[in-house]
Amino acid sequence: MSVLEISGVSKRFGDTLANDDISLTLEKGEIIALLGENGAGKTTLMSILFGHYVPDTGSVSVMGQELVPGSPRAAIRAGVGMVHQHFSLAPNLTVLENVMTGTESLFSLASDTKAGRAKLTEISARFGLAVDPDARVGDLSVGEQQRVEILKALYNDARILVLDEPTAVLTGPEAEKLFATLKEMAAQGLSLIFISHKLDEVMATADRVVVLRGGRQVAERRAFETSKAELAELMVGRKVERPVREPATPGPVVLEAAGVTVRIDGVDRLKAVDFRVHAGEVLGIIGVSGNGQSTLAALLSGTAKRSAGDLVVFGKGVDDLSVADAIALGIGRVPEDRNGEGAIGEMAIWENAVLERISDYSKKGLVDRKKATAFANDIIKGFDVRGGTAASRTRLLSGGNMQKLILGRNLIEHPKILLAAQPARGLDEGAVAAVHERILAARRAGTAVLLISEDLDEVMALADRIQAIVGGRLSPPVAAEDANTQMLGLMMAGEWKGAGHAV
Repeated sequence: MSVLEISGVSKRFGDTLANDDISLTLEKGEIIALLGENGAGKTTLMSILFGHYVPDTGSVSVMGQELVPGSPRAAIRAGVGMVHQHFSLAPNLTVLENVMTGTESLFSLASDTKAGRAKLTEISARFGLAVDPDARVGDLSVGEQQRVEILKALYNDARILVLDEPTAVLTGPEAEKLFATLKEMAAQGLSLIFISHKLDEVMATADRVVVLRGGRQVAERRAFETSKAELAELMVGRKVERPVREPATPGPVVLEAAGVTVRIDGVDRLKAVDFRVHAGEVLGIIGVSGNGQSTLAALLSGTAKRSAGDLVVFGKGVDDLSVADAIALGIGRVPEDRNGEGAIGEMAIWENAVLERISDYSKKGLVDRKKATAFANDIIKGFDVRGGTAASRTRLLSGGNMQKLILGRNLIEHPKILLAAQPARGLDEGAVAAVHERILAARRAGTAVLLISEDLDEVMALADRIQAIVGGRLSPPVAAEDANTQMLGLMMAGEWKGAGHAV
């Protein structure tokens, strides 16, 4: 008997058919990867499994028992645990408090923290998920917070664990450690489903791969019987090829920093950094998360101020760059956090499309909705934003389609400088190729691109020159054609001596 059986599940949101008659099974100790383009219906299907959504048709059974539809509590009691892409932890509480929340009766006179601590310690040791029970969650790294989410599911005696884009916010080493843990879990009898766009981790971890496209289940493969190329083609319905950066002669320097320091709350987040970006060039900034990339992006977006050094834009020194100044200077911004900084979910797509340039679409304080909607429709059509109309709520878009909206509203204006932070994070293979092509097209059109990414393959494919950021400091630049993953890995570790410099 399968531990999980999803039978004939369909789900519609208005005119959008998110899931169309999907059926799949999961065996004990098996790892299934659920693949598909952004908006293919993967998260909807898993949300039905966990009881967040009620299916229009079909059923979900665990260990032969049909689950009550639309009841997360019923799913948890049946042994289903879910780790969402965006964590649902209370940052002001400890690890133990987060894990135990909701596990005890509201009528209990006191929380049995002694028993809870013992159970948490046993689970941590069993699966190699070491986290200090007394640490405040807000003080933990992203990777540690994810461990807490997994521990919370295991604390509830999960036999089936569902992970939605588990490595979207993790560094390479953290991702490797996570998948080693998942394999150990499967070896001990847990059954797992993980949603991912990263084909390398799918091939290395999954026993079986289920592919969704347009809400339908289009393929199922044993991992050892398929390839990354086949899976990519199954996901998008056509052969996918990443664009190739062509040789080009850069134009003049349009953005330059000399000895720039940014101090926040008494701490130097950027330390005397130097860089320059030419028109028609991509400068890649690599580094492990938390080394100053966010501060660098904030500085150039106008949300952080220099404490020292010089910032020069188009040959002129800039004192205190504001958000309005950055926009007026022609700096386009694709932020790292598309949900927190890139868009407002409750606003319509057309509202988010014009949000940063609202004065261009208003007169005497009144927004010209017709003009703004036309602009949004141009983005939807030109950048293949799927999942809604210009009037739809932006939160209904998948992560990848929201990213295409943000990229589109910037590139359609032909920015002179483009700041792209983690532009392809969490995107499917087809969307990655589309985003990369847009960035290279901007380069060809003369835009100066500052690309901040933790994906070495992405940086090597797009950048002309590369610098590493470590502890708030920037390495000297290296020419992309002279770089390899080993060299870049050493640079990310702070070993810059002997690196070939590029001017």
